[in-house]
Amino acid sequence: MNAPVIHAQSLTKAFGATTALAGVDLAVQRGESVAIMGASGSGKTTLLHVLAGITAPDAGRVVFTPASAPATEITGLGESARSRLRRESFGFVFQQGLLIPELTAIENVALALMINGTPRKASIEHAAGWLASLGLAGMEDRRIGELSGGQAQRVAIARAQVTGAELVFADEPTGALDSHTSAEVMDALLWSTTGQGRTLVVVTHDATVAARCSRTVHVKDGRITNAEVAA
Repeated sequence: MNAPVIHAQSLTKAFGATTALAGVDLAVQRGESVAIMGASGSGKTTLLHVLAGITAPDAGRVVFTPASAPATEITGLGESARSRLRRESFGFVFQQGLLIPELTAIENVALALMINGTPRKASIEHAAGWLASLGLAGMEDRRIGELSGGQAQRVAIARAQVTGAELVFADEPTGALDSHTSAEVMDALLWSTTGQGRTLVVVTHDATVAARCSRTVHVKDGRITNAEVAA
């Protein structure tokens, strides 16, 4: 059996007297879409941040196994190496997008490539292709404030995918959207990840969003309480 694309073992994390993770084990297979659900303060966002190498756990380990390279123990890396891993191998979509308002849509997407050393012209061309594939052709030169919430999230999805990231982490990507726009953004997110053979891990409070994923993991008091596989 192939190794999981990301595998967490015995993760613990505390913030002062508050325990955010209390011995979490989780394996995500390549090509899966996994929703992490839980009440506010349950530890779901902390779990996503530890999996992605944003936050270091107090104990436990996270191993990332890319398709064509040796496995990497993320929890054994220093901050500089974790930052490089996030830039080159992971994509991120957040609730508010975290796009740069002073830049145009195409510049926001291309920036992810240019940071990794891709020349500007090639970055712009590749970014344009992703924007077009997500229904944003003709909007490349609009600034983020000139886009709707759903359009801005599709720019964020393009930015997450333009580097060829094998694994995309999304934290409440539809949390600020109405139900119709939420469905459109999930269509785009799933098409651009699992639809391309990639992997998606999404934190959400929305059961409708979770139902679109192949598996749902429930977190309570820093522990995984149960997992559900989509019918």
